[in-house]
Amino acid sequence: QVQLVESGGGLVQAGGSLRLSCAASGRTASSYALGWFRQAPGKEREFVATISRSGGGTYYADSVKGRFTISRDNAKNTVYLQMNSLKPEDTAVYYCGARRSVTYDYWGQGTQVTVSS
Repeated sequence: QVQLVESGGGLVQAGGSLRLSCAASGRTASSYALGWFRQAPGKEREFVATISRSGGGTYYADSVKGRFTISRDNAKNTVYLQMNSLKPEDTAVYYCGARRSVTYDYWGQGTQVTVSS
């Protein structure tokens, strides 16, 4: 069992930055790949970024490539999402997920990110 708790969301102006954190609890948290997803009002949840168990492999959605950076600190069981050059279309609830294979097994409750124009 893995519990995920996101934090760091808030209101920011377009062009600004935020850093999201997701703390994972459980003895085997470091054995999971972690990812960030987001869901805007009236839209389906969409993939943002993922990072491998070791942190050596990352993959991004085209919409955030070059602006967002995912990283993890396994000593702290935490994954981060550094978001720069934010746009109003980045407004969404951001969720952290954990997976051992292709399918995500665990999800956090989400943190709201609002980007004003």
